[in-house]
Amino acid sequence: MRTTIKTLLLALPLMAAGFSASASDSAAGRWKTIDDETGRVKSIVEIAQASNGTLNGKVLQVLQSAQGPHPVCDKCDGANKGKPIEGMTILWNLRPDGTNKWANGTILDPAKGKTYSSKIALVENGRKLEVSGCIAFICRTQTWLRDQ
Repeated sequence: MRTTIKTLLLALPLMAAGFSASASDSAAGRWKTIDDETGRVKSIVEIAQASNGTLNGKVLQVLQSAQGPHPVCDKCDGANKGKPIEGMTILWNLRPDGTNKWANGTILDPAKGKTYSSKIALVENGRKLEVSGCIAFICRTQTWLRDQ
């Protein structure tokens, strides 16, 4: 009996480690976007998995904006023109593309009102997310931090 209890006690931390590792295998969750120039947190984006398995990202909160509090997408075209950036979907249709990678999606840069093809990759055990927006073969990559 004691051997069984000891075995269970030793197995619990290993099982917990397995659960936490699998949680970091998903890009779903809240992410802090970082301003390339200042290094400051710019916004909080929530990435969620859609029913078709793709990933989408929505701005939950804008923390830093040249427009001040509650900025709108004044440079956007179409349905997003003049809409609040908070609550706006800026990342959509990302499909799995290998381990901890998603690609073939689209990202919107609300500051410029432009969309780009997008890919993302989890790095550093899921603590960071490399987010790329590309035109043809020219890409710009930002590193987002997981929001605890």
